[in-house]
Amino acid sequence: MQLVNYVIMNKIILKQILLEQKQEISHIFKERIIQRELEKKIKPALKTNLIKVITGPRRSGKSVLAHQLLQDKNYGYINFDDERLLGIKANDLNDLLEILKEINPDFNRLLLDEVQNVFGWELFVNRLKRLGYNILITGSNSQLLSKELSTHLTGRHIALELLPFSFREFLIYKNFTYTANDLFIAEQKGKIKRLFNEYLKYGGFPEVFKMPVQVQYLRELYDKIISRDIISRFNIKYVRDLKEIALYLITNFGSRMSYNKIKNIFGLRSVHTVKNYVGYIEEAYLIFQVQPFSFKLKNQLLQPQKIYTVDQGFIQAISPRISPNLGKLMENIVFLELLRQEKEIYFYSDPKQREVDFIIKQGLKITQLIQVCYNLDDEQTKTREIRSLLKASQELKCNNLLIITNDYEAEEKIKNKTIKFIPLWKWLLQSKI
Repeated sequence: MQLVNYVIMNKIILKQILLEQKQEISHIFKERIIQRELEKKIKPALKTNLIKVITGPRRSGKSVLAHQLLQDKNYGYINFDDERLLGIKANDLNDLLEILKEINPDFNRLLLDEVQNVFGWELFVNRLKRLGYNILITGSNSQLLSKELSTHLTGRHIALELLPFSFREFLIYKNFTYTANDLFIAEQKGKIKRLFNEYLKYGGFPEVFKMPVQVQYLRELYDKIISRDIISRFNIKYVRDLKEIALYLITNFGSRMSYNKIKNIFGLRSVHTVKNYVGYIEEAYLIFQVQPFSFKLKNQLLQPQKIYTVDQGFIQAISPRISPNLGKLMENIVFLELLRQEKEIYFYSDPKQREVDFIIKQGLKITQLIQVCYNLDDEQTKTREIRSLLKASQELKCNNLLIITNDYEAEEKIKNKTIKFIPLWKWLLQSKI
C-alpha cells in the first residue's frame, strides 16, 4: 500500500513539474527574441519525420530557438535541465509521456530539452519515433550524436549546432541595422567598429548583455558548465586537475596542445587521463581542436593540435592576463565563424615553423588559405605573414589567399599571386551561413 501511494505521489509531483514547465514557455516569448541564422537551416526539417537535434553550449539559445520553431504547433515539452528531474531514469520517461498526454491529449510533436541528462534516452526517443511522434531534441554535449544517436538512429535524424551570437546576430540584438553601402560610410563604420569592440570583449552569449555585470555572468556560466556538464556528468574524481586543465586550455587558445605537454605541466601520471579530460572539456563545448593539414592522415594525428574556445567572452572573463592578445582573439572569432559555416578547417605548419592559421578544404581540394593578423603596420610582421601564406599556396596549390586584419583593407599582387586584406568586422558582415 505504501508503494502504491509513493507511485501516485511521484506522478503527482511529476505532473506539477510539467505543468510549471508548460507555463514557463509563455515567459520565454515575453522576452525580446531575435531570429537566429540557424533557423532557416532547420525549419524545412520540421515538416519531415526525422528527429531534429540542436546541440551547442549551455545558454547559447537552443531552448529558445526550439520553442520559436514550434511556436505555432501543438507540442509537448520536457526540460531535463530542471533540477527536480535530475537523476530521472529512462524507465520513468513513460510516466512523463503519460502525464503530458493527460495535460494535452492532442499533441504529436515533442520537445525534449537537454535530453543528455537522462541515461538511455535514445531508446525512448527511437520508440516514440516509431509511434509517429515528430521529435525535436536539444543537448549541451557535442558527442550527443556520435556516441548515442548514431547507434540507434542512423539515417533518421538531422543535427545542427547552435553557437553563441555571430556578429551579425549581435548587431540585430543591438537594434543596429545596416546596408551594404554603410560599410563604406565613415560614420556608420565608426558605429560598427564600436559595437565590434563590445562583441570582442564580451562575446555572444545571448543573456550576457542583459546582465549588469557581464564578466560575473560569464564566470558563473563557465563554472556551471564545468560542474554540471563535466564534473557531474562524467563523475570526475580529480576535480582540481580537471579545472586546471580546462583553464590552461582556454587561456592558451590559438596555441598548439599536446597531451604529453599537459601531463608534464600538471604532473599527472597518465596521458590517457589527460586525453579523457580534454575530451570531456571538448564535449561540453568549452573548446574545439583543429588538426594540422597533411596529405597523410597519420601525420595529422601525430602532430599537436590547436585549441580554440567557444566564445571570446569566456577568454576575457576567466583569463588571468591583464591585457588580452587581440590577434589571438581575432583568430578565435574567425574560427567560430568558419565553424558556423560548416567548413572543414585545418591549420598549416611546415618544418621551418611557417604557419597559416586556417586551411579550408572541400572534398579533396583546398579552397582557401586564411591568415589572421591584428597589426600589419610592422613591416617585419607583414612580411612573415605573407611569406607563410605564399609557401602554403605553392605547396597546397591554392590561390585563394586572404589576410584578415584589424583595420587594413587592400588587394596586393605579390609574386604573381593576389592577396586580399580585409578587416575582421567587415569579413564577418559579408560572411554567410
